[in-house]
Amino acid sequence: MTESVDNLVTYPALSIVAPHGENIAKGLKKLEIRKWKPEQLPLKNVMIIENKNYLLQENDQELGYAVALVDFVSVHAWQENEIEIACASYWAAGYYAWKIENVRAIEPFPMIAKRKIYDVELLAQQIIFKSFDF
Repeated sequence: MTESVDNLVTYPALSIVAPHGENIAKGLKKLEIRKWKPEQLPLKNVMIIENKNYLLQENDQELGYAVALVDFVSVHAWQENEIEIACASYWAAGYYAWKIENVRAIEPFPMIAKRKIYDVELLAQQIIFKSFDF
């Protein structure tokens, strides 16, 4: 996260197909499963943008909603016994599990969802942290 003098902040962002952005925000999803690994770790203060569709082409984007800030602290080969903590419906070899920590749920607000890790810029006051009652 970087902050400028005009109160704009920049966060790295990652889009997640619904309902899994909300599952991350609620602390239910502990691993994000991807075919690729990030270039560096840890990734701190990543904005999770929940969107409706898989973005398959390089320039695909759609409207989504920012739902959480998280840290990705490590990556390992996804194991068959991690289906539940990944909120997955099945397991397949060849994927990476990104470990999610320091989840901070936020009041959702619209943001563009894109592929891979990308930067989003917003006003600091747009982020309102929330808690869930279980």
